Amino acid sequence: MISQKAKYALRALAALAQSDDACPVQISDIAKKRAIPKKFLEQILLELKREGYVESRRGKQGGYLLLRPANDITFGEILRLIDGPVAPLPCLSQTAYRQCEDCDGESQCEIRHVFARVADSTRNILFNTTIADSVSGVMVPELLKA
Repeated sequence: MISQKAKYALRALAALAQSDDACPVQISDIAKKRAIPKKFLEQILLELKREGYVESRRGKQGGYLLLRPANDITFGEILRLIDGPVAPLPCLSQTAYRQCEDCDGESQCEIRHVFARVADSTRNILFNTTIADSVSGVMVPELLKA
């Protein structure tokens, strides 16, 4: 399962993707429209800003804008940023690999073989689905066949 923080980050990015590119969106507007607690949203947007996904503008007409195009931001990279490794088992993580505590050999592990397919399919969808795809409602059919 993904965390509430990751869901809120994805919702906030979708809200920014749906806005006019030239007009910053205020935190209070995103919070209200996307049902995100304002204080929590502030923390999330600061993290997204630090990582180069959004920028902020000060002043009366200030707010947040996407720094990268929505079709260049994948669900997978946001989930990995917010929640950490995108893997059902630690031995299947691409970024934080570690052997399972009770492992007696990965090559013979039936559980690992099944979940490796799950992880591959999941990563394929998450890292090939962008924020732009989600707001347009377009899902790539080839990905869903995996």
